[in-house]
Amino acid sequence: MQVQPYLFFDGRCEEAITFYRQAIGAEVVMLMRYADGPDGSAQCPDGTQPPADKVMHACLQIGASQVLVSDGFCGGQPKFDGFSLALTADDDVAARRLFDALADGGQVQQPLMSTFFASSFGMLADRFGVSWMVLVPSTPAG
Repeated sequence: MQVQPYLFFDGRCEEAITFYRQAIGAEVVMLMRYADGPDGSAQCPDGTQPPADKVMHACLQIGASQVLVSDGFCGGQPKFDGFSLALTADDDVAARRLFDALADGGQVQQPLMSTFFASSFGMLADRFGVSWMVLVPSTPAG
């Protein structure tokens, strides 16, 4: 069994994919636009069709994980509340690079710093409002 986050960017998915490719090295595993589905297969709650060029479904490979993304109903107001994506970096230098890249255009909530549980830990909301925790766990005493 596997749990994968599915993020709805409400019309900004293409922009998000481009950003995550550059910022954290995400790779597009698959991408399907509304135009790729059968006619009339996707409808918004009000009965209208989402724009054909928008992303119906895509899968991003980020390290060993996959994140699913979509434009959803393209209402223009993505909302990401009540969760964070935790990104574990290999070392403190990588953590700094990832943190700074994700923070570009976003809002730092907890600056990247050393804590009792991690050599690097920081929290931010990226330019789309997605909450991230970037960390390098401390090596447990052996």
